[in-house]
Amino acid sequence: MTHPVTNPTAPSALPSEVLHYTAFSTDPAGGNRAGVVLDASALDDAEMVAIAAELGYSESAFVTPAPQADDARTFRLRFFSPKAEVDFCGHATVATAVALGEQLGAGDYTFLTNAGPVPITVTASGEGLRATLTSVPPQVYDVAPDDVAEALAALDWLPGELDAALPPRISYAGVRHLVLAAATRERLADLDYDFDRLLTLMRALDLTTVQLVWRASETVFHVRDPFPVGGVVEDAATGAAAAAFGAYARELGLVPEQATLTLHQGHDMGSPSLLEVTLREGEPGVRVTGAAVRV
Repeated sequence: MTHPVTNPTAPSALPSEVLHYTAFSTDPAGGNRAGVVLDASALDDAEMVAIAAELGYSESAFVTPAPQADDARTFRLRFFSPKAEVDFCGHATVATAVALGEQLGAGDYTFLTNAGPVPITVTASGEGLRATLTSVPPQVYDVAPDDVAEALAALDWLPGELDAALPPRISYAGVRHLVLAAATRERLADLDYDFDRLLTLMRALDLTTVQLVWRASETVFHVRDPFPVGGVVEDAATGAAAAAFGAYARELGLVPEQATLTLHQGHDMGSPSLLEVTLREGEPGVRVTGAAVRV
């Protein structure tokens, strides 16, 4: 299904309809879906959010030529949830990069987002195209005990169900996420939260998602991401939160300065996703890699 978008004033070689991709999966039945408009030049903000709302995906991406860019592979990229614009979205970035790779070829791209420039590398593999984004420089913040208590109350989690080795923090790698670590896989799997109560807290703390994690091994984690601020109960794959979590793990010394983390997401939703997070010594940004396929 496509949604035609005409653009009479700015002819382009790129498609102007809404393309449908799922990111962080090579299986169309898995991953997190995103709409991608490769030529959104004729759309205003209201039309973009209306398209995102009609699609109903957690986010959709809208591409326009980058102003005053000398590089033909530099684009302005904006993201909209069904409710509002989002400064940065990882899964829609990966979906857009793969869509552009299919049109223009593998290689390096730059996306100019509201959070800042995001370099992208698209590579070919035996299972199709993969994209690696490098986040803007991340930051990790302490979180007030009262805010943690309110988040746990909204989630219906008990303080004793947290993993003390992974303390709560707010982490930013384009947008802000509250990281909470469950002590058991069973606790993570049982997610039934108070949507409005968590939404209120997230708005107060300027959060995009809550990154719920369970550590399976030194570098393997299972994650879930409630996203009520976008009008979505849960994200099936969240690249922005994956980047923020990589920054969190590095800041707290949970992993080496140079490491590759594997994040499994979406399994409890029936939409398995695989996210690879790479930390490089001396590189402030966090790399997130995943596949994307058209659906």
